[in-house]
Amino acid sequence: MRDHYDFSEMKGQRNPYIKRLKQPITIRLDKNTIDYFKTLSSQIGMPYQNLINLYLRDCALHHKKLHLNWAA
Repeated sequence: MRDHYDFSEMKGQRNPYIKRLKQPITIRLDKNTIDYFKTLSSQIGMPYQNLINLYLRDCALHHKKLHLNWAA
């Protein structure tokens, strides 16, 4: 490999699929939930936002549904 590469004449191009990759949203989560994912992220070495995304993606792919029993 060369010690130096000259990229000054390259023409950059933006990723045309960037908007399809991830969508920023605002979501309100309990502090305990965030703390759980932050602790898990420090053990695994992955950002906690990625862990939350992976968990939600798994729920969506497997069509998991939350079963709630409301008190009468």
